Amino acid sequence: MQTISPKIIDDNNFNQIISNNSFVIVDFWADWCGPCKAMTPIIEELSSIYENQVLFTKLNVDQNSITPSKYGISSIPTFLVIKNGQIMDSIVGAVTQEILEEKIQEYL
Repeated sequence: MQTISPKIIDDNNFNQIISNNSFVIVDFWADWCGPCKAMTPIIEELSSIYENQVLFTKLNVDQNSITPSKYGISSIPTFLVIKNGQIMDSIVGAVTQEILEEKIQEYL
């Protein structure tokens, strides 16, 4: 199976991305964050598995301050689960692939 990288988003296109896609997972991360880096292969794997159902995105909190501030992101990694433009859930910290998949299944 080919690995699919999450879409890189920023403050400028965040609202457009969540409006134009029915199911989005946003990964708030930074280059210096070890747990964020540990989540990368899991996010890539899930991007491949749920390719036609969920859009996985990454937003760098060091380069984008507006969106993390607006959504109260104070720890990274934080994953927002957004369905039809509404925040359904958030997951804070590095978690297993199983935990993320359970959350995805809950909202599919």
